[in-house]
Amino acid sequence: MSTVANDTRAVGMRSGLVFALGAALSFGMSGAWARGLMDAGWSPGAAVTVRMWVAALVLLVPTLLALRGRWGIVRKRAGMIVVYGLLAVTAAQLCFFQAVAVMDVGLALLIEYTAPIAVVLWLWLRRGERPGVRGMIGAVVAFIGLVFMLEIFTGSRIDPVGVLWALGAMVGAATYFLLSGRSDTGLPPIALAGLGLLIGSIGLTVAGATGILPMAWNTHDVAYRFGTLPWFVPVLAVGVIATALAYVLGIVSTRRLGSRFASFVALSEVIAALLFGWLFLGQLPDLLQAFGGALVLVGVVLVKLGEPVVDEVDPDAVPEPAGVLG
Repeated sequence: MSTVANDTRAVGMRSGLVFALGAALSFGMSGAWARGLMDAGWSPGAAVTVRMWVAALVLLVPTLLALRGRWGIVRKRAGMIVVYGLLAVTAAQLCFFQAVAVMDVGLALLIEYTAPIAVVLWLWLRRGERPGVRGMIGAVVAFIGLVFMLEIFTGSRIDPVGVLWALGAMVGAATYFLLSGRSDTGLPPIALAGLGLLIGSIGLTVAGATGILPMAWNTHDVAYRFGTLPWFVPVLAVGVIATALAYVLGIVSTRRLGSRFASFVALSEVIAALLFGWLFLGQLPDLLQAFGGALVLVGVVLVKLGEPVVDEVDPDAVPEPAGVLG
């Protein structure tokens, strides 16, 4: 590979890492904003559905502008877009909330955040991208870090049905990284995010209308550590910043970093969630959680160092396998 190509790849990697960390910060604040709404009487289902609709409406005009003259691509990639909306958005959210209804949040999150390992296995089995030894060690270290951060040692309830729902959320999260990382679709990142969120919003609304996802909301003021806000402020914040912006940044970063590495960098979302939990709600992380956060960061570095050689090849020179998740 030429020096120019190496330099271009290095710049893309650095910018991708910046975008990935921005996405993790954005996604990470969603829990703190939503917790305020739920403490004010909102059901989790209502909070996440409104969150998705705000994001979808915010991205609607940019999506339409980005797709001018490209509607043929939308028709061609319709299957992938629908799968993205139903799995990466609807299933990831719906399955997670169904899981936490019958089991502890920490354990449900731990199962969902095994998505990076699922991504590694998929790329290994489907594309032959065998992870290196350092990459596998990094995955184990990052997983142990998650165990510490989510504090599942304190008598977590294990419900078989809840585990199945959490695994469904994990499949949705893994699909998000695999489809977001595809750069051969011709779909601009903002268009994939906008269309996926629109489909996901419709899916969650149907789940609410049929009683699968309980819905309850109100217009009461919402209290946070720093003060009380009108209900629409956290709704807009969680929709615009923690969803619309987060999905766009996530797709852009995944296309630059690759599905495997981006999925592990996204584990820093848990660190961000702990940080915003302290800033917004006064929930101070303990030393064990801080140690877990450090392990996650070490694991991410090891995963990057263990990236297989195939990732160093110009992606334009590597044909993409056929299929929705190819």
